[in-house]
Amino acid sequence: MSDTIIDRCETAGLRLTDQRRTIAAILQEADDHPDVEELHARAAARDSRISIATVYRTVKLFEESGILERHEFRDGRARYEDAERDHHDHLIDMNTGEVIEFCDPEIERLQEKIAKRLGYQLKDHRLELYGVPIRK
Repeated sequence: MSDTIIDRCETAGLRLTDQRRTIAAILQEADDHPDVEELHARAAARDSRISIATVYRTVKLFEESGILERHEFRDGRARYEDAERDHHDHLIDMNTGEVIEFCDPEIERLQEKIAKRLGYQLKDHRLELYGVPIRK
């Protein structure tokens, strides 16, 4: 990925207010999968005028424009990440809600093999694993 969320917003012709720029910058910096409440807390720390309604409207706009990807990891919260990130899958810790990103070439090959065996060319996929830590 060579451009930023702000660059893609501008390319898409989205009007970027200062508040939207702040939200976009926070999303660009995120190394997790924040929900709207987490985004609002981070944004309000930079600009106290940013309302939660503004964050909701902004992530909806970015999602509809293909800039953000929405995830629902069975915890009742919609979480967001940059849609242009390199492919990866997710392992969700069911105790803490932590989302662990991973990419496994063996899993990727197996998915291609299964799709081909069923008569399909795989174009996209999303893998979410849910688990609890193994106690040793």
